Amino acid sequence: MRLFVGLGNPGAKYAGNRHNIGFMAVDRIAADHGFSPWRSKFQGQAAEGRLGTEKIVLLKPETYMNLSGDSVQAAVQFYKLAPSDVTVFHDELDLAPGKCRLKQGGGHAGHNGLRSIHAHIGPDYARVRLGIGHPGHKDRVSAYVLSDFAKADADWLDDLMRGISEGAAALAEGDGARFLNAVALRTAPPRSSDRAAAPEKVKAPSPAPARPDTPAAQDTRSALQKLADRFR
Repeated sequence: MRLFVGLGNPGAKYAGNRHNIGFMAVDRIAADHGFSPWRSKFQGQAAEGRLGTEKIVLLKPETYMNLSGDSVQAAVQFYKLAPSDVTVFHDELDLAPGKCRLKQGGGHAGHNGLRSIHAHIGPDYARVRLGIGHPGHKDRVSAYVLSDFAKADADWLDDLMRGISEGAAALAEGDGARFLNAVALRTAPPRSSDRAAAPEKVKAPSPAPARPDTPAAQDTRSALQKLADRFR
């Protein structure tokens, strides 16, 4: 069994926020893969289902971002999971919008949701880092992450969610490379290398040598007449 945790803040007020991209990811997985209805559990919303051969519990903590670890720890203890069985989907300021990276263990890089999870279960869980871009200055970060995605973000956001859902079974089975490939096929599909063949240039046929219309008349002059004609 594995626990997939999407980070965000509860309530309609925050539903479209950049900070809630983790909620969006697990919502998409649940909808596309026939998971059970969401139920109140572990101080959050939980849904159960299967991805490939793996049983998966999806969790959206409702403790607000800064206390996400309370909810995650409750689920980990209930199912007797190790930190390595947990994968957290979260927003990442240091990645361009639409980019996705997978990381096992490491620091929390100042992310309040990860900081709380670190404090409760340690750092040895996996993270799916979902790029939202950076506002350009640290003083603008809080307002930026707590504001909704722009309309211009809709296309890449939908592609990212589709890719995550399509690669979810690979992620559940521990095949991170195949998961990232599924995401990339949606967010950065390869360009076709097949080019339409240019029409062959037809070489114009060489002009046939000119042929006289009539054969040259035979010269019947005498040698003396020819000599005389040269001096005329």
